Amino acid sequence: MAGEQSHDVGACKRVDDGITQVFQLLGKRWTGPIVSVLITGPAYFVALRRAIPGISERMLSDRLTELAAAGLVVREVYEGPPLRVVYRLTEAGAALEPALTELGGWAKTYLGDGERSGGC
Repeated sequence: MAGEQSHDVGACKRVDDGITQVFQLLGKRWTGPIVSVLITGPAYFVALRRAIPGISERMLSDRLTELAAAGLVVREVYEGPPLRVVYRLTEAGAALEPALTELGGWAKTYLGDGERSGGC
């Protein structure tokens, strides 16, 4: 077939760099729930741990450090006694709210109700 060029459709498809970056950060276990809790407002470390069942103190600390390094969370220390540490979202972190709300709605529609025991 003269004049026809072979074209590999798969070779043209490539994941968007932005999507890769988002999921490298937010795709880590516990990161989404931490941001979700902080969207409702600043929280003390202990309150975050209580709000996210199953997370260890070490994991919470590690994820908060990563989120701070990424510019999504700010750690504010209030001298005591007792010493208190509050975490809050930066403007960039708070800007995730619409995307997380959409993902939560998608999950309810397509992944089931995800019933969990407990609540407020």
